[in-house]
Amino acid sequence: MLDFEARFQDVLQNIESAIVGVYRSDPTLVDYEADGGLESLISHYTAEQQGRPVRTAPSDPNRRRVFEAVREVCEWRLGRAELPGAPRPEPRTPDEIVACLKRVRKSVQRWTKRGGRQGYLSFVSQYV
Repeated sequence: MLDFEARFQDVLQNIESAIVGVYRSDPTLVDYEADGGLESLISHYTAEQQGRPVRTAPSDPNRRRVFEAVREVCEWRLGRAELPGAPRPEPRTPDEIVACLKRVRKSVQRWTKRGGRQGYLSFVSQYV
């Protein structure tokens, strides 16, 4: 577990920063919505890898905002897009991105159980 987090610390931080950015722009965001956005992204990238049709973004506005913010970071980490003012990182594989999304999602679920509706968001925003 620690090996994974050490190896992908930068990607995990990028994903969490995108989520916290959405939370800071809308403090009513709850963990459940962040989790839903991550779930949709995992499905998106998994379908893409398997050659299946990729679903559109979630219809719920808060889930969609998380989906779009995190997807922008993921596309940058995959080497498919640029982020203004950010250097181009070494590209990651879709498998690595999915694994990172799953790891963050697991953290969301853990902190929600410990801290309630915004347990994860309150916890992670201290460090971002």
